[in-house]
Amino acid sequence: MSALRHNVGVLRQVIGATALCGVVKANGYGHGAVPTAKMLVDTGVEGLAVATVDEGIELRDAGLASPILILSEIPAVTLNDALIYALTLTVGSIEGARNIVKEATDIGGRHRVHVKVDTGMGRMGVPLSDLDEVIAILAEAPTVVIEGLYSHFSVAESPLADDRAFSEHQLTLFDRAVAMVNARGIYPPVLHVANSGAAIGLPDSRRTMVRAGLALYGYLPDPSLQSVLDQQGLSLRPVMSLRAHVTASRMLEAGERPSYGRRRALARRGCVVTVPFGYADGYPRRFFEAGSYVLIGAKRYPLAGMVTMDQIVVDCGDDHIDVGAPVTLLGAQGDEQITADTWATWSQTISWEVLCGVGARVARVVVD
Repeated sequence: MSALRHNVGVLRQVIGATALCGVVKANGYGHGAVPTAKMLVDTGVEGLAVATVDEGIELRDAGLASPILILSEIPAVTLNDALIYALTLTVGSIEGARNIVKEATDIGGRHRVHVKVDTGMGRMGVPLSDLDEVIAILAEAPTVVIEGLYSHFSVAESPLADDRAFSEHQLTLFDRAVAMVNARGIYPPVLHVANSGAAIGLPDSRRTMVRAGLALYGYLPDPSLQSVLDQQGLSLRPVMSLRAHVTASRMLEAGERPSYGRRRALARRGCVVTVPFGYADGYPRRFFEAGSYVLIGAKRYPLAGMVTMDQIVVDCGDDHIDVGAPVTLLGAQGDEQITADTWATWSQTISWEVLCGVGARVARVVVD
């Protein structure tokens, strides 16, 4: 909790008076959606964002009353549930606008929507050529409130000149979309285009709200953004750590080949321990070949054999390790630290995938 509060504070210092929406999709980026959302609401974030109706309903069932935006246009068959649970809908197409108006009219009341404009991501959103028609459809429905207008950057975190130019181009298109909507006499109070990378690195993109995901959880989308934080003496703190305990400890002889596949012979006689965490929990098999290690007693120890579904075996060499010894797979022990960026290097992927990949059966324990 202290790390999450710290990161919210860092973002508040960076974005000033701009509203902050906490993105808790994908089970809170692997951290646990409900506890993460509750902590974010306690810190005063102005809203939450999810990817699916089920994710939004989970938060409502947990008692969260904050605005919850679904960050994609959902199938028509799910609109009823979304509206009943007071989830804020994304409009991403002409057909989507019609579907929402129909469902909102059938249910009655007033329902908030945000129109997403595609400014170059090419994934989902209303093309500028269709925007006027979408707004017209929504504006004619007394049951629909056009609360927001937004878009999404594709390379906002990149320091490369071409990428920065493309982000500026996206922002120009978004401004054009805002002007088109305003020309119809409609002024959505919530304008948002900045993700974590843009919120930190592209000040002009902050508008009335930013949607922060990765930065809340303690990681930068690109290392170059640290220089921006350095100017204010700021840094983020990783929120997640993964910890286990040794469940077995044995002496194996030189030449023995632990685990499936008998992939590597031990170079010398030594202590090999078992840790109950495997690829079903989010520890990839490829880590064995990538030179991964865990922390025990604030020391680095490499894997002794292939990662299995539920366990790993660790080569502790000449050090005797007792059953029950604490093991850190992600996080800090003493002066040593393993981060999601470390895992991303081992996996040749990105920190987002690392965090979201932590298995569902791994207990999420909130620590303050």
